[in-house]
Amino acid sequence: MHIPKLSRRKILLAGAGGLAAAALPTTARAAGVVEPDIDSTQTWQARPPRTPVSLVTTRPTKIIVHHTVSANTSDFSRAQSHAHAHWVQDLHMDQNGWLDGGYHFITSRGGWLTEGRHRSLSTLQGGSSFVLGAHTSGQNEQAIGIANEGSYHDGAQPPQAQWEVLVTLCAYVCQQYGIAPSHIYGHKDFGDTLCPGVLHDSLPRLRSEVAASMG
Repeated sequence: MHIPKLSRRKILLAGAGGLAAAALPTTARAAGVVEPDIDSTQTWQARPPRTPVSLVTTRPTKIIVHHTVSANTSDFSRAQSHAHAHWVQDLHMDQNGWLDGGYHFITSRGGWLTEGRHRSLSTLQGGSSFVLGAHTSGQNEQAIGIANEGSYHDGAQPPQAQWEVLVTLCAYVCQQYGIAPSHIYGHKDFGDTLCPGVLHDSLPRLRSEVAASMG
């Protein structure tokens, strides 16, 4: 049975706090893992990579969670998610000198998803290979890198909409590549970094919710 994508157009912005809540999350989860609605590099009009991206012809074995250390904006729009994706790509290409953005996927504070490095979405949908990213030293040939818009040090917490799409995206990645939810890690597990901030403390909850959504 075909299960439709969980469209971000069905996400309603809540009132005073500005947080977003996913419409009918219980129904979506009861139906099984859904393919989330991810805006491709073409959709957000990314710059072309300097050189063609490389593919890893095996499946990744883990997910690594990051934060982008960008502003904790209260602009939860789709346009902001695209602007943020451009910011990340420009940073990685112009300051780091990389061929493209380093992350495979990015979650926005408003609950929108964008493809980071070119071809990450099509290879995820195929489920048998993935794009060589540039997000975690020593792990790029083994891991999918998911970055979260915002700076989550000093007790800052991601909005509920961002958390919900992170769970949904991780569940889909785990399903497509046969990754166990227990193999979701944070950047600091593999290097001397504070990334992903307080999100690292939330990894047990993330693994649990991803496993439940796959159940």
